[in-house]
Amino acid sequence: MTQQTPSGSSVPVSSRHRTTWPKASWVVADGARLLMFGLGSGLLRPGSGTWGTLMAWMLWEAVRPSVGDREVALFLAFAFVYGCWAAGRVGRQLGVEDHVGIVWDEMVAFWLVLWLVPDTLASQAVAFVLFRIFDVTKPPPIRQVDARLKSGTGVMVDDILAAGYTLLVMAVLIRLGASL
Repeated sequence: MTQQTPSGSSVPVSSRHRTTWPKASWVVADGARLLMFGLGSGLLRPGSGTWGTLMAWMLWEAVRPSVGDREVALFLAFAFVYGCWAAGRVGRQLGVEDHVGIVWDEMVAFWLVLWLVPDTLASQAVAFVLFRIFDVTKPPPIRQVDARLKSGTGVMVDDILAAGYTLLVMAVLIRLGASL
């Protein structure tokens, strides 16, 4: 079954992985769409989630030195709440609840990881790989939460859980003496 979207594309409703991609002009025409598609990084294929996570890392490196922990915490809380609303809105516009091009969820979750891991290239690189593994494989209970929670909240929460797994493994590695 397919559905016509405002982007002019036809989208199979049954699977987020077999979606038709919106045109870049449709994405950039609306601020919420542009953010949800990670400033365009979500349009890159294959691996839009990886591209979105890389975009988050680049933005982090550009902005982090100039903001304090309080500002980061407030921003992350706002970005999560905003993402719950906007991911739901953009998903409805696309006719796909959790379109693979929506990467704001990866970005917010990875910013949380970057905020809490040691500020070294090695630590960030290990965290990047771990986060992508947990986001793609969705180990329990992430897969179950992803299947049950719907709309923008579901889009955001599974990535926060992947960030939690990443942070847990990073803490264990650091505790065991890994030089990160």
